[in-house]
Amino acid sequence: MREELLITVVGSINMDMVTVTDKIPVQGETPIGERFETNPGGKGLNQAVAAARLGGNVQFIGRVGDDAFGQELLRFLQQEGVSVTGVEPVTHSSSGVATIILSERDNRIIVIPGANNEVTPHYVERHKEQILNSDLVLLQFEIPMETIRYCLQLYEEEGIPVILNPAPARMLENEYWDKALYITPNEREEKELILDTNQEIADKLIVTLGERGAKFTDGGNVEISPAIKVEPIDTTGAGDTFNGALAVAISEKMSLAKAIEFANGAAALSVQRFGATGGMPTRDELEKFIAKG
Repeated sequence: MREELLITVVGSINMDMVTVTDKIPVQGETPIGERFETNPGGKGLNQAVAAARLGGNVQFIGRVGDDAFGQELLRFLQQEGVSVTGVEPVTHSSSGVATIILSERDNRIIVIPGANNEVTPHYVERHKEQILNSDLVLLQFEIPMETIRYCLQLYEEEGIPVILNPAPARMLENEYWDKALYITPNEREEKELILDTNQEIADKLIVTLGERGAKFTDGGNVEISPAIKVEPIDTTGAGDTFNGALAVAISEKMSLAKAIEFANGAAALSVQRFGATGGMPTRDELEKFIAKG
């Protein structure tokens, strides 16, 4: 029986509005699209759902708008077993949205943070007591950077380990990188943030490599944990699945190598279905998948 450890996600909640078309319009043009759908998203929400489906005891600290999207997003998180007592509606701002135009292999995305910009240090401070019950915290870069700094400082002082997913890539002072337990960029983010040359945090880096797996340092040696080979259908959300799974594995005190193998398996399984959250596996599905190799 796994111990019920508490994972707290402090992060973004969006509604993704997806338009699929065979032609991306130029200025003044109005093509007819193929289909439209809305899907819950945002890196915070995605990672919380991934962790919850894998058996994590997950609570969320974030904000939505006082609108229909906000209500739908809260219902979705609750249905997935994520505690939303730390998610409050904002009356003066809309829920965060991402407008996505997909055409063949091309996509164009406009993100409006909306209520995510209201996840301020003051807001986190209001939920401090709730957060300090955490065994592990998961952070991404889709909320204000001042909040990221505040959280990293707070959790270091309180001795709560943090997995920091620096996505999308945004610069952060060295002193704050060092406060995280692990830092989980993909290859592009690692290069953009110059993390590959920062020797002070080399042991904290877990770099996702897509179909090649993940790179990490163990006992001073750089290791590659290979991905399970699959035929991908949709890679959307694979990185978020990896991070949610990693949080569960670390909270359960798996060794680093085992935790990354667990997260690689979850990511590989997720790309065999459509949608960011649509492909995220349950614990039973993942354990059977890893056992098959």
